[in-house]
Amino acid sequence: MKEKTYDNGAVKLRLLYGTGNPAKLAAMRQRLCGLPVEIVGLCDLDITPPEVEEDGATPLENAKKKALSYYRTFHIPVFSCDSGLYFENVPQELQPGVYVRRVDGVCLSDEEMIRYYSGLAEQFGDLQAQYKNAICLVLDEEHIYLAMDEDMASEPFLLTAKPRPQREPGFPLDSLSVDRKTGKHFYDLEEDVLNQAIVEDGFLRFFQEVLGGMKSDSIGRGKGNERN
Repeated sequence: MKEKTYDNGAVKLRLLYGTGNPAKLAAMRQRLCGLPVEIVGLCDLDITPPEVEEDGATPLENAKKKALSYYRTFHIPVFSCDSGLYFENVPQELQPGVYVRRVDGVCLSDEEMIRYYSGLAEQFGDLQAQYKNAICLVLDEEHIYLAMDEDMASEPFLLTAKPRPQREPGFPLDSLSVDRKTGKHFYDLEEDVLNQAIVEDGFLRFFQEVLGGMKSDSIGRGKGNERN
């Protein structure tokens, strides 16, 4: 595992975040900035990443598939995340689940996603929505950590039929999203609140637990097994 020493003597573990989405990379860096990790993205590497078909039935299956593929390509510790989007007031056949960006087998652009989901909200009323999130961290072939816990899921929010004019590349549905607690549109939330909504507390806890285990017993717990 590659580490980097900073001027203050702190040693940080270099982790590859298996995403090509700059907005997600920035949000994760901000959320984990207090931990002893240096996070790099796929765009920071000179090697073209493999195309990973995200055909798992759950976010956890997709996260594991991506993390293992990137680890076997780049041979550095890597983590990948995946999400499923679920609505309370939409028929089962229209639930996006892990196919948030794919509709009828077609991968939608950001603007196409906004049109599609605003159309659902027009049809069914404001959509009672929640993301269920998963993560897989691969330190090496023997140390794989998996989680899809409740505290990784987003707070329930609303998707509305009328998009805001603002756009954040990589987060198209933010233009439709309203925080249920405050009634504020996502773009009206403070930056730290929005970052927390993007990277839930469960991800922070996950890394704290894994890094704590590494520090106390050099990852001795559960060697050769996956953490679920």
